Amino acid sequence: MRPSQSAPRNAVAVAAAILVVAAISVFAPSIAAADDASPAPGTVVSAKPLDRDLWIPDTTSRAFVLKYVTTNSFGELARSTGTVFIPKGKAPEGGWPVISWAHGTTGLGDSCAPSRTGPGLPERDWAYLGTWMEEGYAIVATDYVGLGTPGLHPYLDTKTTAHSVVDMVKAGRNFADAHLPPHQRLAAKWVTTGQSQGGSAAISTAHYATQFSGKELDFRGAVGTGTAAYVEDYLTALGPKSPPVGVTPASTAAISYTLSALRYAHPELGIDNILTPAGKKYLKLAETQCVVEFRDTLKDVALGDYFTDPLATLPNFKDTVREYLGMPESGFDQPFFIAHGIADTNVPIPQTTRYAAVLKAHGEPLTFKAYPSDHSGTMAASLPDTIHFVRERFSGP
Repeated sequence: MRPSQSAPRNAVAVAAAILVVAAISVFAPSIAAADDASPAPGTVVSAKPLDRDLWIPDTTSRAFVLKYVTTNSFGELARSTGTVFIPKGKAPEGGWPVISWAHGTTGLGDSCAPSRTGPGLPERDWAYLGTWMEEGYAIVATDYVGLGTPGLHPYLDTKTTAHSVVDMVKAGRNFADAHLPPHQRLAAKWVTTGQSQGGSAAISTAHYATQFSGKELDFRGAVGTGTAAYVEDYLTALGPKSPPVGVTPASTAAISYTLSALRYAHPELGIDNILTPAGKKYLKLAETQCVVEFRDTLKDVALGDYFTDPLATLPNFKDTVREYLGMPESGFDQPFFIAHGIADTNVPIPQTTRYAAVLKAHGEPLTFKAYPSDHSGTMAASLPDTIHFVRERFSGP
C-alpha cells in the first residue's frame, strides 16, 4: 500500500496547530486569571506583541502589551495595561534590572494610552528611555488604571497611581518568567522614573513601593523630573474670579484633567453642582481629548468661567483633594531624586522647591537638583546625574 500523499500536509497542519496553541498560551487572555474572583495584583490577564512602530528605537529586542490586575481609586481590583521592553543582548545573572516608567500627561481617554499610540512626545521620551535601555535596564511602563481600560483614569491620584506602577513590575516579571527565555527575564530589583504627571507618580510610588511590592520585588529608589507638588493649593483657590486663563494652555489642561478625574473618583463632592455649562462642557471633553488636542481646545478658555462658586465651598473639598492629590511628605525607605528645571513653566519650580524643603526637614533620603532647563529639557539635562544615582542604587545587595 502506498503511503498517503496527504501525510506531509497533515504533518504541516499538526505543526501549525502546535504553533497556534503555543501562541495562544502566551498571547490570549488567561481565562483562569480573568475569571478568578480575587486575582492577585500583578496577575497578567492577557498579553500580545507590541506594534513595532511603538518600540523604543534601536534598543529594543522584544516588546509586549500586557493587561494586568491592579487597584483603582475605589480600593477595588481593576485592570490596567502597560508595555514591557526587553533590551538587546543577554541579561545579567538574575535578570535585567527594571525601570518602571511613569509617563507624563497624555490625557484621560482610552485612545490616549501610550501602549496604543506611543508616548505623548515620542522624540523626547524615546530618547530618554533609550538611554536607560542602553545602560542595561528593561523598561516596564504602565498606562495607569482606567487609561485604556474600564473606568476613567484617576489623573494625579497619588496612591492609586503607585499601585499601577508597582503592579506593572509584578506583571512584567510574571510574564517574562512564564513566557520568555532566561536571558530575557526580569530581576526583582527595580526603580521607578517619571516625568511631569509621571514625576509625581514616581515620587509617590517611592513612598508606597516597599509596602505594595510584597516579598517578590526589591525596590531600590526613584527619580522624578518636572515633579508637580501641592496641586491641591491651585484647586482650592479656583472659583468664578480665577485668573482668565491658566499660566499656560498646558496648565489649564492639567487642571481640567484633574477636576474631571476628581469628580469621577469622588462624586460625593458634588463638583457638578458648581459648574457652569461651560465648565461641564470642558470637563466632559477632558474625558476623551488627548493632551495636544485638548490644549488647542482650551487655548483661549478662562478657568473662571467653569464655576458658579468657589471649589473650596464644597463640603470636605480641602480634605478630600489633599487625600487624592497630596504628595507624601515622610515615610520614604529608599533614596529618591527630584530634578527640576528653573525655566519650567508647565510645573513652576517654587512649589517643587517647597516640597523638597519639607522632605529635607523631615529627614527623608532626597537628592534635589535644579537645572537651567524647561519642563521637557530637564529629562535630558538630569540624565548624567540620575544615571549615576540609579547605578548606585542597583549596585548594593
